[in-house]
Amino acid sequence: MASGEIPVPYLFKSDTVFAIKDINPQAPTHALIIPVAHHENAALLAEGNPEALSELFRVAKAIADGVGLDGYRTVFNTGASAGQSVFHAHLHLLGGRPFAWPPG
Repeated sequence: MASGEIPVPYLFKSDTVFAIKDINPQAPTHALIIPVAHHENAALLAEGNPEALSELFRVAKAIADGVGLDGYRTVFNTGASAGQSVFHAHLHLLGGRPFAWPPG
């Protein structure tokens, strides 16, 4: 996706980060914000490229502001037992509906 080999409509794209809509949305707004460089999960991204990790959250805020969300949830799944199914770090941005706590 980052290289353009798999065509996707981007919500955002820079040299280091891109964002797309989730193909299985769990909320009215559900975007994936993905670093271009490969890091298996958020912890490894934080160790290897903390600037990109920070950019993921800046992009999440920009997308949320752009669609008028008054609140949103950001989620990293790290490891298969936590629900990670794609082993390339990505931040989920969810919004547009109420969320419960604790998450399920």
